[in-house]
Amino acid sequence: MIGEIKARGHLPIVVGGTGLYLRALLEGLFPGPQRFEELRERLREHAASRGSNYLHRILRHLDRAASEKIHANDTPKLIRAIEVCLASRQKMTELWQQGRERLRGFRILRIGLDPDRQALYDRINRRAQRMFETGLAEETQGLLAKYGDAARPLASLGYKQAVQLLRGELTREQALQAAQQAHRNYAKRQMTWFRREPDVTWLNGFGDDPQIQRMAGNKIETSLAADFRG
Repeated sequence: MIGEIKARGHLPIVVGGTGLYLRALLEGLFPGPQRFEELRERLREHAASRGSNYLHRILRHLDRAASEKIHANDTPKLIRAIEVCLASRQKMTELWQQGRERLRGFRILRIGLDPDRQALYDRINRRAQRMFETGLAEETQGLLAKYGDAARPLASLGYKQAVQLLRGELTREQALQAAQQAHRNYAKRQMTWFRREPDVTWLNGFGDDPQIQRMAGNKIETSLAADFRG
């Protein structure tokens, strides 16, 4: 897809907040084993009963280097890493170095947004509040009726707290506060991830700020001019 955009004479711009997907695009995927659903379900049960820190300790025993790269609260990545180590009988960090096909033919310009932390959290809180105000609980109730509470998407941010609200485990205010906290924690993990990425040009603001947009545009133009001179 990236190559097709370039072939049409356009500049490929990838936007998003999922660092693992970006790394997969730029560095390629390692040849990991297939999904092992029975093992995954057991690990999910352990996480539910003992907490994600228990999975993190397991991964640290299997592959310390991988455990240092994956946050102790990131249950899905911990489960996949443990699955890879057990199924392949190799360390995940060793597999990361095998057979990955990196993106070629491009010079990568990484631009990251680094707004004021409190301003970011205020936006996150308002967004979570709008989710509840615009029918998140009602939507979740319909999904529960159609797919049951075992549907994986219902464990995602916001939906998880809406499920707890519908079950009577949380009040509406508690569900909102829990959703806001979960989103803030996720944003913090994203920033931690991207801080480890090499050669990121950080801009101190939000993407809807015209000044930040001009700064990003200038960075892109400077990079393109360097390519032209090269």
